[in-house]
Amino acid sequence: MKTFILHGWTYQTDTWRPLLALLSSRGIDYEFLLMPGLTDGTNPSWTLDEYVKWLEEKTAAHDKVILYGHSHGGRVSLAFTAKHPEKVAHLILEDSAGIPARGLRRLKKNIFKVLAYVGHFFTRSEALRTLLYKIIRENDYRSATPEMRKTMANLLSVDLTSVLPNIQCPALIIWGAQDKTTPLSAGKVIHAGIRGSKMVVIPDARHSPHITHPERVAELIAEELKAL
Repeated sequence: MKTFILHGWTYQTDTWRPLLALLSSRGIDYEFLLMPGLTDGTNPSWTLDEYVKWLEEKTAAHDKVILYGHSHGGRVSLAFTAKHPEKVAHLILEDSAGIPARGLRRLKKNIFKVLAYVGHFFTRSEALRTLLYKIIRENDYRSATPEMRKTMANLLSVDLTSVLPNIQCPALIIWGAQDKTTPLSAGKVIHAGIRGSKMVVIPDARHSPHITHPERVAELIAEELKAL
C-alpha cells in the first residue's frame, strides 16, 4: 500500500532526503508530494478545502492509502482523513498543524491574519514591516508571496478539533517535546481526539524530528506499518 508524504510549510525539500532514504531502505513504498504554493512551482491562494480536493486528485488511483503529514501537511492529512475515513488505512502525523494556538500564540496568529489582508495599508514602510516581522518572529510569513500569505490566513482560521472523532483508522502521532511552532499541547489534543491513536514524544526534538532525528522517525514509521 502506498504512503503519501505531505511536507510542511517549506520551499525546499532537501532536508527530507535522509529520512526518505531510510524509508526506502526499509521497503516502504511512498510518494513524496510537492505542495501547491510551496514546492510545486505554483502560486495559489488556497483554502484548506482546496488542499483536500487536491489530495483527492493525487490519491484517486488508490482505493486505500497511508498518509504521513508534517506540520501543514499534517493539517491537510487530518482534514482529508476526517472527510474520507474509508480511504485512509493509516494516518501518521508529525508535529501537525490544525489545532488553534492558545494565549500569546493565538495573538501571534491573529497578527498574521491582519497582515495578510490589510497589512499593506500600514506597512508601506520597509522599516515598519521589518519591525512587525521581527515581533512575530515568522520568517515563513515574511518570505511568502501575497497569495500565500492569504493562504496562511485561510488555514489558520480553521480548527480541526471537532472533526478528530471522525478519524477511524490507526493513527501514529510523532511530536517534538521542544516544538515552539505547533506545541506539544496541540499534539495532545489530537491524540485525545482520535480514538485509539498512539503518541510518541521525542524529548529533545523541536518542530521537525524528521530532520534532526531521521533514524528515530524512520524506526517509528517502519514499526507502525510493518503489520500492513
